[in-house]
Amino acid sequence: MTQTPHVPSTEPELAGVRNFRDLGGLPTADGRRLRHGVLNRSGHLAHATEEDARFLGTLGLHTVFDFRNAADIALDGPDVELTGVRNVNLPLNDPAHGAEFWNMVRARDLAQIRAALADGRAADRMAETYREVITGRTAELGHVLRSVAEDSVPALMHCAAGKDRAGLSVAVTLLALGVARDVIEADYLESNAPHRRYRMRRAPEATGPEDREIAELLSPMFEARATYLLAAFETIDAVWGSADRYLTDGLGLAPAARERMRSRLLTD
Repeated sequence: MTQTPHVPSTEPELAGVRNFRDLGGLPTADGRRLRHGVLNRSGHLAHATEEDARFLGTLGLHTVFDFRNAADIALDGPDVELTGVRNVNLPLNDPAHGAEFWNMVRARDLAQIRAALADGRAADRMAETYREVITGRTAELGHVLRSVAEDSVPALMHCAAGKDRAGLSVAVTLLALGVARDVIEADYLESNAPHRRYRMRRAPEATGPEDREIAELLSPMFEARATYLLAAFETIDAVWGSADRYLTDGLGLAPAARERMRSRLLTD
């Protein structure tokens, strides 16, 4: 029997950090719950205001895991510095990944964008990206889990929007804690809330019908969709046979480390 998804209903209102939430309260399949204040997720911290930084400073964070690549950081800037907090940058995709595609988007070549994204191809592209992270970034994801098991909590995990790379990292962490997949999905889909969604950057003059069509074609890439997360879960099952095998054989999380992780982060 699956657990009823529970997502904490309260969260701070941060002016320059989108998609922040404390994952405390999420239930595990064996009836335990994630402690409040030990695992947080968000978009990047580069635009955090002084008030945002003060709030983040009250969380007692040990580590901020930043899954952005060099191109992301060049675009948005480095995270604000939080006193006494360790920053770990673990890019979950290559800076060159998609560079040609985004150059095409910036050129507003509608014919090419249609060819790349129309008729479900945008969603397919996103699902494939999730598969690639699961199979191609095992070293980075394994490092995160082992760090959380040893000394890195309270932790904050983020990428640019806090949706895809952070979403997958959080999902894998929750799998290791024994959270059911439907509960993980419920939290993942919270990134679609209007106040959390990543805002697509558009030039002031980009208001014509072609611009609106481009925005519509791009919209699947700015959404959290259950099918994207399902692609990740299905890849785990297809390649490793189970989440347990993925955690141990794929990510190198020893059973003893996983139990330490559960002891640190869960409460009865």
